[in-house]
Amino acid sequence: MNISLDDIKQLRKMTGVGIMDCKAALKKADGDLEEAQKILREQGLNLLAHKDKDGLQGRVEAYLHHNGTLGVLVEISCQTDFAANSAEFREVARDMAMHIAACHPRYITTEDVPETVRETEREIYRKQIEKESKPAEIVEKIVEGRLNKFYEQVCLLNQPFVKDPGKTIAEVLSELRAKMNEIITIKRFVRFEIGTED
Repeated sequence: MNISLDDIKQLRKMTGVGIMDCKAALKKADGDLEEAQKILREQGLNLLAHKDKDGLQGRVEAYLHHNGTLGVLVEISCQTDFAANSAEFREVARDMAMHIAACHPRYITTEDVPETVRETEREIYRKQIEKESKPAEIVEKIVEGRLNKFYEQVCLLNQPFVKDPGKTIAEVLSELRAKMNEIITIKRFVRFEIGTED
């Protein structure tokens, strides 16, 4: 039976278990997500559920611009204090705070963007395209392309990393997850700048 990548990702999100274990469980469960989750639990692999009960670890990192006019707090979660206190984790947390200060994201993920904001952006792009006299059949593709560019500007995980623009923030976190073998997530952030309200 062919197991879809979407189902594997869904099971991974539900359980926090590695991709290969998720794939194996889904095969064993004939693609049934609930059954696959049960299989993983029986194997003692349901890490995410276990950690939710015990509470997550992590750290809050701060960045303060040298002249005191700009500051950031960012909360990054992981599963163990061993990971939270490691040099790699601390370095990435510092980098995230610095990146947020420099790049001013408004949201963490594209899912966090309110539908009203999405629709406003779509409408603006459609009006722009009308003036460009593009063929009607490609208007929606252009709109979606420009919306993705918008996400790169305002969503933290989609932004190119300020210290290495060849990687997105999502890719930086993915590399850290692979090194730590843990679920690592940016939970929230706040950015203060003198003279602005957000």
